[in-house]
Amino acid sequence: MLPSSIQISGEPLSSAEVRDICRGLRDNAVRLLSLRGCRLCDRDFARICRALAGASSLAQLNLNLGVVSSPGRVKQLAEALRVNRSVQSLFLHGSPLTDAGLALLNPALALHPALVALDLGDCMLGDEAINLICGLLPPDGAKSGLKELTLSANPGITPKGWSRLAIAVAHSSQVRVLNLDYNPLGDHVAGMLAVAVASSRTLEVLDLEGTGLTNQSAQTLLDMVENYPTALRSLVLTENSISPELQQQICDLLSEGEEEEEAAAAGDGGRVPNRERDGELDARQRGGSWICPSDPGSQMVLMTSGLGDSLLAETEM
Repeated sequence: MLPSSIQISGEPLSSAEVRDICRGLRDNAVRLLSLRGCRLCDRDFARICRALAGASSLAQLNLNLGVVSSPGRVKQLAEALRVNRSVQSLFLHGSPLTDAGLALLNPALALHPALVALDLGDCMLGDEAINLICGLLPPDGAKSGLKELTLSANPGITPKGWSRLAIAVAHSSQVRVLNLDYNPLGDHVAGMLAVAVASSRTLEVLDLEGTGLTNQSAQTLLDMVENYPTALRSLVLTENSISPELQQQICDLLSEGEEEEEAAAAGDGGRVPNRERDGELDARQRGGSWICPSDPGSQMVLMTSGLGDSLLAETEM
């Protein structure tokens, strides 16, 4: 039987449902486990963590919206991830981790051999957490690291913390997607990020939606896109005080760059670069139903695939 998806959103979980989830993990029948916003007792959370530790088919784990709600649960998750070798994408968006919680979790994240995507949006993080996160973005050639990082809505991070992250991104040989939306970055931090983007050979997506930017930032980013060759393909600037004209200019330049790359690839025997084909995991790949976007607005669909009739299909919009 092929691994399936278990996706439940915003529901209390019964002991029977938890038993079915654990059985699926132990039988290596689950590729995606999403319990976004679900309510369960500490005993059942511990049961799931024990099953998670030995699961070799699980590629994505979504515990967004408060499932990891206490230091005790952070410790249990960390213990499971120290043993687990298969999880590639971990979503903890909306968990009250704080810097102290991430410090508990970080050793397991740093040593995990497969992890490439991490969502720590709205986790009440500060500068100490950034110091830990930078360790997950090692310099060129040091070791493998994150390819996708989400730090949305963490207003406790100061410009000092963001500057440290910008330096790590500039020197990382791995990171492709960086989501910093809804942080009070301002023009000064945006300028540092522009330098990081210009230096990076891998960053393709940068989300700066709702980050307090003005036309000053947009002009700096426009100059960067116009004058320096980068890997950047998508730059999100909505919900900022930036003129539509400047946003359109940046968008047009990025589109031109992508068209030129495709034309060059077509001239090279028609081979268009493909990260999955080349063996590099994209954390948002669409192979089957196991990958979903960052938490806000995502759809959740439960497919039991023989894991028990007590897990009912549902969709949340």
